[in-house]
Amino acid sequence: MARSLHVEQIQGYGVQDFEVEIVERKGKGHPDSLIDGASESVSLGLSKFYLENFGAILHHNVDKGILVGGEANAKFGGGRVVQPIYLLVAGRATAVVPFKGREVRVPVEKIAKKSIEAFLSETMRFLDPKKHVRIETMIKQGSPDLVSVFMRKKEMPISNDTSIGVGYAPLSPTEMLVLSIERLLNSRDFKKKYPEVGEDVKVMGLRRKERLDVTVAAAMVCGKVPDADHYAGVVSDVKEEIERLASEVDLRVSIKLNAGDDPRRGAYYLTVTGTSAEQGDDGNTGRGNRVNGLISPMRQYSMEATAGKNPINHTGKLFNALAIVAAERIAKEVPGVSESYVRILSRIGYPIDQPQIASAALVLERGRTLSSVRGDVESILDESLRAIKDVTTLILKKRVQLF
Repeated sequence: MARSLHVEQIQGYGVQDFEVEIVERKGKGHPDSLIDGASESVSLGLSKFYLENFGAILHHNVDKGILVGGEANAKFGGGRVVQPIYLLVAGRATAVVPFKGREVRVPVEKIAKKSIEAFLSETMRFLDPKKHVRIETMIKQGSPDLVSVFMRKKEMPISNDTSIGVGYAPLSPTEMLVLSIERLLNSRDFKKKYPEVGEDVKVMGLRRKERLDVTVAAAMVCGKVPDADHYAGVVSDVKEEIERLASEVDLRVSIKLNAGDDPRRGAYYLTVTGTSAEQGDDGNTGRGNRVNGLISPMRQYSMEATAGKNPINHTGKLFNALAIVAAERIAKEVPGVSESYVRILSRIGYPIDQPQIASAALVLERGRTLSSVRGDVESILDESLRAIKDVTTLILKKRVQLF
């Protein structure tokens, strides 16, 4: 069956030509990122159990989550969490499986809680999931008729929703710097050098023509900061590290780090565990970064939450990941394309490789025509959809960024 492919040219400027560009990145310890990660960890945990016990990933969607901030007393030299963070993941999952002539019960709640605890332990150095977090799940049994659908390995999965996936490439210099700053501050080597810096890092970039103002909020771990002078020294050193990274960008960059501090009032961004979630900052699955790890309001993107959706036939997850991969291929492999946007719309009940439309919108270099690139772009869209099952493998191996 022929696929519904579409290619058009964006008549106008690319994002780098805008006078104003705004880009945000919420770091891995931000409350929204933590609840995204918790939801995704449950999906990965269930997928692993299903594969090991039944040879196939069964129906589940655990993409509804909320993190309610706790209460902490952070001060120089130490502190404590007074009220734990509350974390709830909800959704549907196959809990009873007719398999080899018997009904097998899946310990969904146990898998979910262990997966969340493991994720939090891997992500946060100073947050103890058993001590600092109250974890609950509300995961109900999915529809029994969906079990057999998921066991059909050789067939193309059927879309379980009508949903949109959007991806774009390449990243602009502003987007690349915003992403790189957070990755630098949360890298393993950086944490060894600056153990005072927590995982809750938020980066906001505002470009006005050739000037880029970057505001960074980095939670400091109070147990590693004995006094205000040490705090000021760390902030100064970290700012210099960011400025060195920013010097590689062909823009006039200004950095503000922990701009909310007010030493005269004794106000500093101190945390016990390295995240603002310990003291009243909340999070929701799908509220944070988009599938490429950024929030870029000047771009086209989908509002779908990718974390926690099953990686087999939930197009809200698959199509967002696929759209990024396809957009990157188009921007890299097709000469004359300066920006590529891929939009894919599924229809519930239809095979995942047969969307209602797979559309590419292109910003072309001066002198290039749509007719000169259309064939190559359509080929990439078609190849990407034919290989859509590969996206599932990439997700299971954590080789696709989802938030």
